[in-house]
Amino acid sequence: MSSTDTRQSVRAIVYKDDALLVMKRNKDGEEFYSLVGGGIDPGENAEQALHREVLEEASIIIASPRLVATDVTDEFGEQFIYLASYVSGEPTLAPDAIERVLMERGRNFYEPMWLPLQDLPATRLLPERLKVCLLQYGSSWPNEPIALN
Repeated sequence: MSSTDTRQSVRAIVYKDDALLVMKRNKDGEEFYSLVGGGIDPGENAEQALHREVLEEASIIIASPRLVATDVTDEFGEQFIYLASYVSGEPTLAPDAIERVLMERGRNFYEPMWLPLQDLPATRLLPERLKVCLLQYGSSWPNEPIALN
């Protein structure tokens, strides 16, 4: 894969009442947590994808996204990580979310949820380098985006 066709995705850091919005996942028998997000579709910009993905994966409406970090992974390609304000909604998969379809087919498990911040240090949130930054910065990230890799 060349640099011109690298997959791009977005992730959202969203806080509400001392909790972080996460996706509890079981992928091929491996349980872990990740930030909510997904791929940028053709014709979308990163912020449009962020709003769509958070709504699809968690039924949450967000506002005021600010790019705080970037990362590159083998699985997700180039990721843009945004800190966003919670507006409304409670974590649940949208009826047409691909994650719901995968669960119905018996492939993997996805559960959007609010993770109490006090539980974050002992939680397996991937990637680990992102978890380290979440613990370090919380909702007060530097003004300029940081590279996680």
